[in-house]
Amino acid sequence: MFQAHCAQAFARTWVVRGFSPTTVRGYTSLLARVLGRFDCPVWAVEAGDVDEMLHALAVAGLAAGTRRQYLQMLRAFHAFVAQRYTVAVRAAFGVSVGGGGLDRFNRVRHAGDDAAVGLPPGRERLDAFFSFARSQVAVAAEYPVMARDYAMLRTPYLSAVRVSELVRLDKADVHPGRGRSGKLHVRFGKAANTSGPRPRWVPMLEGLDRILAWYLADVRPLFPTSQALFCDEDGRPMKTGTVRDRLARLLDLEGAGRDERFTPHALRRACATHQYERGMDLIAVQQLLGHRHIASTMAYVKPSQRFVEDAWRRATDSAVQVLAG
Repeated sequence: MFQAHCAQAFARTWVVRGFSPTTVRGYTSLLARVLGRFDCPVWAVEAGDVDEMLHALAVAGLAAGTRRQYLQMLRAFHAFVAQRYTVAVRAAFGVSVGGGGLDRFNRVRHAGDDAAVGLPPGRERLDAFFSFARSQVAVAAEYPVMARDYAMLRTPYLSAVRVSELVRLDKADVHPGRGRSGKLHVRFGKAANTSGPRPRWVPMLEGLDRILAWYLADVRPLFPTSQALFCDEDGRPMKTGTVRDRLARLLDLEGAGRDERFTPHALRRACATHQYERGMDLIAVQQLLGHRHIASTMAYVKPSQRFVEDAWRRATDSAVQVLAG
């Protein structure tokens, strides 16, 4: 089958580009599952076919992130076939490589889409929350769990790592002696369009180095031995859903109102915004977040109204001084 030949060629590009064998196996399996959802080759897929696939995945209970992976793989494979095999498809089947049924209407919602809505939690709100969380560490019946949760939730706020990156950190990824305040080695940075993980070094800001030093010395040894930095009671790496659940539980204990609640992703947004308000250059914020495009960073940074007003006042005062000579 010609499409199978194209799929094999597509898989070879991952090897050529240096992806690990584990990543290649995962992508190959995902590509097979995606193509198995259609009764026609990729160049004949229409928008209705993609809609039906996404609907079936949603009904089956697959998370939005998993459905997005299906869509990204379909998009990447279609682009590969269109670029490499358009002439061959036309010669063999007498048709052109269509649009793949991909349009803006079957785009899976991304958690980052919320970044353009509302402000992240303010510094005062997060200071109050983490003060409460710290107080719970001292009185919790399960000290190791509460102490782990405190360190785990401080990490995305003080380093801007994604939750998916947070749960894949190992103890060896903490480098306290690197740079002025130590750094985290995010080896599994978020990929885009099957480009593979994008590793990066992330500074541990505002005392995160001390928090993690305490955690590694006093708390992590209370859990089973494993490589994971943040693990469950069995020593296995935490799941992203569990991180969200642990945060929600702390907010419940705090008695947070509806307008006071936030998600782990909001902690990442808050880190970006608060560092920008403190004077960090936007390009530096982009590097901190691991964004390829500055436009993505601009969607994350949402300064408070007070910050905007203060910036306007400074600009006005400067203009007045210039005019006054």
